Amino acid sequence: MKIPAQGTAPVVRAGDADPARLIAAGQRALGTEIRGLVALESRIDEAFAKACELCLRCAGRIVVTGMGKSGHIGGKIAATLASTGSPAFFLHPAEASHGDIGMITRGDVVLALSNSGETPEILALLTPIARLGVPVIALTGNASSTLARAAAVHLDVSVAEEACPLNLAPTASTTATLAMGDALAVALLEARGFTAEDFARSHPGGSLGRRLLLRVEDVMRRGDEVPRVTADTSMADGLLEMSRKGLGMTAVVDGKKAVGIFTDGDLRRALESNVDFQKLAIGDVMTINCKSIEPQEPALIAMKLMEKYSLNSLPVVDSSNNIVGAINMHTLIQAKLF
Repeated sequence: MKIPAQGTAPVVRAGDADPARLIAAGQRALGTEIRGLVALESRIDEAFAKACELCLRCAGRIVVTGMGKSGHIGGKIAATLASTGSPAFFLHPAEASHGDIGMITRGDVVLALSNSGETPEILALLTPIARLGVPVIALTGNASSTLARAAAVHLDVSVAEEACPLNLAPTASTTATLAMGDALAVALLEARGFTAEDFARSHPGGSLGRRLLLRVEDVMRRGDEVPRVTADTSMADGLLEMSRKGLGMTAVVDGKKAVGIFTDGDLRRALESNVDFQKLAIGDVMTINCKSIEPQEPALIAMKLMEKYSLNSLPVVDSSNNIVGAINMHTLIQAKLF
């Protein structure tokens, strides 16, 4: 038998792996992590509330720090806090001891992650942090640890066992720490009255930000691009206007005021009624009291309105019911709202 080199895993051919054993191992890992999270729920207590109060009173930023796997979790917690209304950043503890501790200023709060509570790189920061008068919130799995005892608030993220069968690799413990960080971020979000629009402003480059920030006025047709006719316009001229503007509709106006809409659906219904098109005017077959939307409304609302009422387009009107634009589903698709 060939002995694998140190630090490498033996190669197992796919055909040699037992699917049932693989599935069972994965289920055991998840079960262990779920039990760890269930146990964590009862620890959302007065200490948690105090940690939230420290963060809410923070005039600066929440500085998250952790070493190794805790550092990876800390980076995610910092990103979640920052994107949900609590300014935060991640500080690598080893780099902090070589100058980066200058990133911490009076008015900040430090969120320190260490499962053992004895991580040397974290403990080395405690004295200079104390000199700044900056409070520390510790997330550890050991309430008797040096870090837990030095902190203004200790949040217990201990787990009975790791998901790793050797009980060595940080698995359930890192999941518990991440979940506690999420709980903290959500509690702060609610306390700050953080809204969906606030969230969108933190994510302007993503599809979510686009969906929440884009307004009807940003994508609507304007000016001569908006199809419009009067109620006494002939069917032939009305259809020509619809065809030229390509929105599958035309607004029907009295001066600038919207009095109705004529759509492909109205045309089909007129055809089914066997009326004499030569004698019809748009006003005879238009839809009155039609759905419309104002330009400052989110484009997402326009999309939902069209979906709810099976509409392909909407006239855009101002507060005085003057036609100022038009929008259709194709426009919203091009704006990548879907």
